[in-house]
Amino acid sequence: MELLIGCGTRRTKVLSRKDGPESWTDLVTLDLAPDHKPDVVHDLNVFPWPFEDNTFDEVHAYEVMEHLGTQGDFKRFFQDFSEIWRVLKPGGIFCGTSPMWNSRWAWGDPGHTRIISPECLIFLSQAQYEKQVGNTPMTDYRFCYEADFEPLELSHTQEGTFLYVLEAIKPSRFQRREF
Repeated sequence: MELLIGCGTRRTKVLSRKDGPESWTDLVTLDLAPDHKPDVVHDLNVFPWPFEDNTFDEVHAYEVMEHLGTQGDFKRFFQDFSEIWRVLKPGGIFCGTSPMWNSRWAWGDPGHTRIISPECLIFLSQAQYEKQVGNTPMTDYRFCYEADFEPLELSHTQEGTFLYVLEAIKPSRFQRREF
């Protein structure tokens, strides 16, 4: 089963795992606006989302994540991605597109409130924390983030769209340390 969040009127599958299906399999659509006729009408700012844990093989968000939270609100950033991780099955994938930071659409759309970049997605991988915290200036957000994603694809188009495919690692590689 696959979930398309913030679907609007779009029902086209833009990204998939390299070995995954190019068309939808048991698609569930979600949007805030009922006039788009989604399967589920829900505000992504309300948590938890109306799905059970480990429900979906894939979650897709095309031009959506830059509308959630605000730049610099790290708690909300991690809450959004933790919710996606929660509804994904182990090994499930999250596919997203967002405007690149230097795209005219990055801040041109009045609804855009944050930038999604390859650099910020590093913070979603527990393996990156193990490699970088203490060795680089990377901030340790594990006090508020325990989910875990492995980047499978991080690329961009010449038109200025950032494409990302992340795999949900479950159980998380994070282990809270007692001091």
